[in-house]
Amino acid sequence: MLAEISLNPLKSDTFQKADCTKHELGASLPQLAELGRGAVSHRGCFLGVETQKQLIWESWEPGREVTKSLTLKNIHSKLQKLHFKPPISGVFITLFPKTIVLSPGTSFSLPVTFRPLEKREYSDSIEFRSRAGTFRVSLRAAPPRHALEVPDTVLLPPCAVQDTSRVTFVIRNASKLQTSFTWEVEAPFRLSPMNDVLAPGEECSVTVYFRPQQALVYQEEARCVYGDLEESRATVLLRGLSKYPHLQVCTPQKEGEWSVLDFGSVSVGKTKEKYFDIFNPCQVSAPFRLSMLHRPALLEEVFQCDVREGRVEPRASLKVPVRFSPQTVDCTSVDYYSVTCSGGVSKTILKVTGTCVGPLVTLEVTVLDFGCLELGTEAVRTVTLSNCGLAEARFQFDVDPGGHGVFGPEPPCGILPPRGSLTIRVRFRPRLPIAHYRRVACLVLHRDPLFLDLIGTCHSEQLKPAILKPRHLRLYWLHLARGLTCYPPDVLSTMLEENKLQLDQEGALLLPEDLQVKTPVLDPTQVQRAPAEEYLQGSSGVGSAVTVDPPELLFHRGSRSLSVSVTNRTKGTLSLAWTMAPDWAFSVEPASRDLAPLKSTAFRVVYAPPKDNTLHGAQLECFAFYKVLRNHHQADDRTLCPPCCVTLRVSGHSFQPGCEHFTPRVILQRPLVVFPPLAETCYQMVLLQNAGDLPLTFRLDPDEGLPVSVRPTTGLVAPGAHQILMLRSTPEADRPREHALPLWFNGTSKHTQVLTVLSSTERPQVSLESDGGLFFQPTAVGSCSIRSWRIRNESRVPLSFHWSARDSEDSSLSVDPEDGVLQPNESLAQVWSFTPLAESLYTLKPSLMFWPTQSPGCRKSRLSVRVMGFATQGSIQAECPVLDLGEVLVGGCQSCDLPLLNHGPCALRFSLDVQQSIMVPVQPQDAPDDPIALKLERLEGTIAARCRMLIRCTARLTRRASYCWSIRYQIVNWHGSVMSEPQALCRVQGRGSYPTLEVVDAEGCGAAEGLGRMQLWSMLSLSGLNAYLCQDPSLELALGPGGHSPRRRLSGFTPVMLDFDLCAAPLGSEPSSVTLTLENTGNITAEWCFLFPEDQKVKLEYWAETSDPSSAEQLFSVAPRAGKLHPGQQGAVQLIYRHDLMGRFGLPVLLKVSHGRQILLNFTGVTVACDQPYVHFTSSKHNFAPVAIGEFDPPRQTCDLYNAGAVPATYRVDITPLQQLTADNFGHPVLQCLNPSGEVQPGLVASLLWIFSPLEAKTYSVDVSIHILEGDSTLVTLQGCGFDARTLGDSPPLWLQGDQADVPRPQREPLPGQLAVLSLKQLSLGDVPICSRTTRIFFLMNVSSTDTVLYSWNLAQQAHCSEVQIHPEDGALAVGESVLCTLTLQAVGGPCIYTLDLICQVTAEGAVVQYERELQQWEQEGERQRDEFIITESGVQPPAILQGCDTAVQNADPPVRRYKTLPPIPSARSRLPRAERRALRNAPRVWRRPEPPRAALLHLGVTARSHSLPDVQRNFPCRFHTHYIQSSSKRSGAEACESRPPLTDSPLSSERDVVTHVLTCIIRSLLEDPLFHQSLVESFNEPVPYFSQLRTMQLQHPRPPPPSEPPPPNGPVRPGGSVQGPGFSMEPQAHLPVSETQQDRDLQIQEIIRRLPEFHDLTEDVLLNTLQNLMKEAYHGEWILTARPRAIALPPTTGRRSGAGREPDNKTRPDQQGSTSSPPP
Repeated sequence: MLAEISLNPLKSDTFQKADCTKHELGASLPQLAELGRGAVSHRGCFLGVETQKQLIWESWEPGREVTKSLTLKNIHSKLQKLHFKPPISGVFITLFPKTIVLSPGTSFSLPVTFRPLEKREYSDSIEFRSRAGTFRVSLRAAPPRHALEVPDTVLLPPCAVQDTSRVTFVIRNASKLQTSFTWEVEAPFRLSPMNDVLAPGEECSVTVYFRPQQALVYQEEARCVYGDLEESRATVLLRGLSKYPHLQVCTPQKEGEWSVLDFGSVSVGKTKEKYFDIFNPCQVSAPFRLSMLHRPALLEEVFQCDVREGRVEPRASLKVPVRFSPQTVDCTSVDYYSVTCSGGVSKTILKVTGTCVGPLVTLEVTVLDFGCLELGTEAVRTVTLSNCGLAEARFQFDVDPGGHGVFGPEPPCGILPPRGSLTIRVRFRPRLPIAHYRRVACLVLHRDPLFLDLIGTCHSEQLKPAILKPRHLRLYWLHLARGLTCYPPDVLSTMLEENKLQLDQEGALLLPEDLQVKTPVLDPTQVQRAPAEEYLQGSSGVGSAVTVDPPELLFHRGSRSLSVSVTNRTKGTLSLAWTMAPDWAFSVEPASRDLAPLKSTAFRVVYAPPKDNTLHGAQLECFAFYKVLRNHHQADDRTLCPPCCVTLRVSGHSFQPGCEHFTPRVILQRPLVVFPPLAETCYQMVLLQNAGDLPLTFRLDPDEGLPVSVRPTTGLVAPGAHQILMLRSTPEADRPREHALPLWFNGTSKHTQVLTVLSSTERPQVSLESDGGLFFQPTAVGSCSIRSWRIRNESRVPLSFHWSARDSEDSSLSVDPEDGVLQPNESLAQVWSFTPLAESLYTLKPSLMFWPTQSPGCRKSRLSVRVMGFATQGSIQAECPVLDLGEVLVGGCQSCDLPLLNHGPCALRFSLDVQQSIMVPVQPQDAPDDPIALKLERLEGTIAARCRMLIRCTARLTRRASYCWSIRYQIVNWHGSVMSEPQALCRVQGRGSYPTLEVVDAEGCGAAEGLGRMQLWSMLSLSGLNAYLCQDPSLELALGPGGHSPRRRLSGFTPVMLDFDLCAAPLGSEPSSVTLTLENTGNITAEWCFLFPEDQKVKLEYWAETSDPSSAEQLFSVAPRAGKLHPGQQGAVQLIYRHDLMGRFGLPVLLKVSHGRQILLNFTGVTVACDQPYVHFTSSKHNFAPVAIGEFDPPRQTCDLYNAGAVPATYRVDITPLQQLTADNFGHPVLQCLNPSGEVQPGLVASLLWIFSPLEAKTYSVDVSIHILEGDSTLVTLQGCGFDARTLGDSPPLWLQGDQADVPRPQREPLPGQLAVLSLKQLSLGDVPICSRTTRIFFLMNVSSTDTVLYSWNLAQQAHCSEVQIHPEDGALAVGESVLCTLTLQAVGGPCIYTLDLICQVTAEGAVVQYERELQQWEQEGERQRDEFIITESGVQPPAILQGCDTAVQNADPPVRRYKTLPPIPSARSRLPRAERRALRNAPRVWRRPEPPRAALLHLGVTARSHSLPDVQRNFPCRFHTHYIQSSSKRSGAEACESRPPLTDSPLSSERDVVTHVLTCIIRSLLEDPLFHQSLVESFNEPVPYFSQLRTMQLQHPRPPPPSEPPPPNGPVRPGGSVQGPGFSMEPQAHLPVSETQQDRDLQIQEIIRRLPEFHDLTEDVLLNTLQNLMKEAYHGEWILTARPRAIALPPTTGRRSGAGREPDNKTRPDQQGSTSSPPP
């Protein structure tokens, strides 16, 4: 076998360099390869010169010189001049350097001499140089060393465990030395040869043997030690893989786990061959051993398999032949083979079985009547012998072999083919005038003998006996059964006449009932003998009238005459007549004689051979008949008795002394005859076949007393004929089993064979599996445990068996089959079933009755078996009591596994049922009638003991509701009947849902960047959109296709239509872009898409039809148009409207959600002229917050006006409807506008202040016109609801304007190009009291991965800028950094509803730095131009200079506005002045002032509602204590409003300059004053008097004041002693002691300080700052808010004493154990 070997010559470690001492270094692989191949010169071309690449010296000795020549040849077409540099080392010597001139085609030899001094490796080079360049020729010399070329790795084929694989690789001696090597390797590898000697260049094949003992991956290094001193080593990595083998026996039939090879029915004496396959499914070849299992002794081997061992290749099969040669007819043979492989963990059993069938031979008739013949004549009758069997039949008629008898069948023996027949001619040749009757036996091999009754009568002229008829034979057998054949016919006739006998219906004689007792009557069973027994007994059996003794005569020792005795057993006189042929070698003297009743007579048999040296054999017939029957006149037909024919077998030979007998050619078919081990008479047949061309005689001489008898024991077999021997045995227990019967042939002992007969009695034996003990696993009551159990017949005879059990065991234990037949050596697998009916431990003892099948009446054997089983009550439970499917798509399906657990010791069979309950928000009428939506994979099953079983559940929900399924189980018995009540198993719940989308955020960009989220939320109707998206779709949409419908038309199921207002802007401005953040708030994947009119095929407006076909795409666009969101995932959708055309435009866009809603969105956009004022209203209807009637101070509410144009817009509110409303309400101002007129700057929002004060509990509605100067007027409907707080109970609905559920959620991922994000985009402060301070924290995070950002909060433009603060207001954030911001709302003035949009400007620091750098360069250039002047000469064109720089430098930075102010876009129709056109032409040559970088705007929405203190205490009593009311700032709302400066007021420029100059001088003088510096230093060392007063003084001996002393006054106590309010001094009383009054004063001062408002404010600030600091530290990870507090064990507190080493006083009082020190008095 070849292996994958990577050949690499390994270097020897004995190679050394010049500086090596004892460490040996190897040469390179190419060097070794060249050394191994010898000094082979490889030439090369260098710069047109052909020469050797290197010169190598191989065989050399130190101290000697070796010279080689280096040949240089010019192959160039020009003259070459070479200069060479000699070697550097002194061991290589060449000519003195000179110029070598080479003409084209000429050569030059340069001698190089090598003079080594020591034995080591040398290397050098000669450098040649020409005009074209340089090249080198290497000079090398290495001493001869040992070198072996071995492969790096040898991969052996995969091998089975305990098997051997091999591979061969080649090693080569690559050196010039004779090298010896030795291998060192560890198991399981072995190499051969382990050592050898290699001549230089010789190769050697090494075989690797791999025999693993475990299934592992083996990798070992084989070390090769070589060299004279074994100083060199080489390693080869041996790699092998072993696996456990496994073989499968493949046959057409299976019996449990065993394979069965059934031969079927095979004819006796024939051989049938079949094959079975041994398949190897493994990846390794598997050796196997085929052996036969244990079998009973003396059982004949009828199965032969020549394959005893072999090997099966991987993934291959091997056909194994098995032959079946049966010998015993009607016997089924069974054997078992085991297929085992070395190292295998399993053994495969093969059962081979076959049945032997024999011939089925029948005679056409059983009686052949020849009638009456005259003496000297003969008659012939035919009879058909038929074989109905599948086997050939060998038959033989037991008559004289020479045909000398009266009856002679032709042929006397032969072979009858299967399904064949043969006509037998029977010749009747009478020699005496008597009646003839002979019962001839037809022996059939392997079958019982057949009998043919032959009758005939012969008359002569003198004697005419009575003629025999077949009727007489029937009467004879009846008379024989009745015991009447022993009487002569005349006596029977007399008894019949005397009425002592009677005739029955058939005419047979019958004794009267009164005489039957006196007359001996034979048992009919004795007369009707078995065919084999009748043949063996012959004429000497029961009921025989005449017997011959001996029955056989032998003439082998020279005696020519022998006597024979004939006995008459009847009560009448018999006439005996011997029939003899005239030329016969045997004769009887006398030929006839009368014999008296019950007497014997002797006859002499004479052997007179006609010639010498011949063999003779015959059957002599003697007919015995009653003497009275000679004359037919004296015979009575009613008492006529047929004659009896007895035979005498004679044989002899006429060989003279000294003559050699014939050598017989005999075939004995069964030299070993084995009788069944039964205690009864058994029969066997042996075939003796003469295969020669000469006759032979045989003789069997069994010893006297043997239990074996043979018939015939002697006889003559003609050439080519055969003799069937019948053997009978009656085994006895005390006799030997084996009997040797010598068989002599041809009358001499030289030709002898031994016929061995085995006869013994054996008790039937049956073996049981597991030593007769059967144990069942624990079984549930009512269930059934099944186990296979084998019984085996250890006997040589078939056994019938039957299982019996007690009545109490029949109901709980059963076996299949219960009875049957076990063939010899057969192992039968029986199925036992244990079905307990009660919980108990069962111990059962069934018994097995078995007996030989051939002896049904014999004594039966009994074998008891112990069966044990345990019954218990079982139960199952679910692994999860509640299985939640979560959200399931309506119309779809959701599958899950329901784990069932059986913790009991027994397997349980169960059945499941499901009950369904549906809970919907609005219960429909047909909800209870819905079909069960939960389908179980199986409702019945069996779960094994202590196992887990998975049941697949599939839910198909049909509505949006909460489903709950209760699963119950029942224990079922093995019949399928329920045994217990339904028990709860688990509960499965799920919620039908549709794909849910929700808009969680809206971000404006471009022209809409200045709009806040609340405004975008209202303009885009996002609250309505979210509400519609959460509703249930129609049935067609829900159960329709999951994706987007292929229909391109607008569906009729879209009744919802929402306006998407994409803002307004001047013509030519940036597109208005709104980024919507969609979130899948459900648990089902949602697919969505926006379908434009071209997708829906909807008719467009006139403007779209008249313009370009793609105009809709130009103005409105959505990116992306479709997408998919997984549960919890967010995605951004950008809606863009381009301001390219003036006017208001609309586009129907269909928003479609898979399996969900279809909502028609009306995209609208407005584009106005640049010089037209335009106020954009988000809606034509405005709702005020509900206000209670009777409110003393109703809150202020706002309504925003957005200027979307490029010029300021002046508005005016028509208050006429308001005045009419006031008049209608009895002069009560229900609705007031505080600022009915004003101006809105471009890109800004103006807030209309309103006060809604309802008079009645109803909804007020008024239409108010808002006029825009030089613009359009808009009619706005104002609505407000008034309610009665008394009717609403304790919790009146005071809520903020807008729906708080639509507050944008925190942003998870940044948008593209976004620099920073806010952790919260909307803050709701709720209901706050006036004069309270409310704070919230949020975070600003830098999400840019490259830039540091600068942020700044712009609060100056807010309407409530003095009430809102954010800390810090500005700063910088590095990459990934975040900052904690604190929002503080100080509610002052009257009640108000706050709706704020705070803007944070975020700019990249890099862009700011770049802007400042460019601005500085621009300013420097402007200064330079101001200092320079240009003289322009006439006729010379002045150079282009920068214009407009001076004015640009003086202009200040534009103020930051809340909304972006768009620049005016001039109309294309207007014509510019000439100066402007000239400026535009020169614009590329003008250096304009750099523009600051555009800041990104972050919007933070803040909502709150302030209430007066009485309202808070009345409406929110439980929340009043959660707010801190600043007492120092309690002022009325009017005062607060008056004290607060207007938002638009600002100091004049002159005042600002004066204040700046004064403050600068003061600060500069303080910084230059040394006394001020010294006072600052000293102030740090002084104690803080304020905080020292807050210290709590602990009095050592407190005592109550005397009764005479007055109580301490309420107020601070000053050293002056006067008691005043805060801020006044107070003198102490003169009559109080100093020590006591000082303590009281301190306590009073502390109490007064605690009641000061300033102290409360300070405490609030300290706590607020502390909490904010903690939140900052937690955010930065300095500590964890959710960490579990750790308990710190402090050391025990003990009092310190001045003396060292003193023990503490254990008797300290309990009130003193906690203190360690006390203050001095």
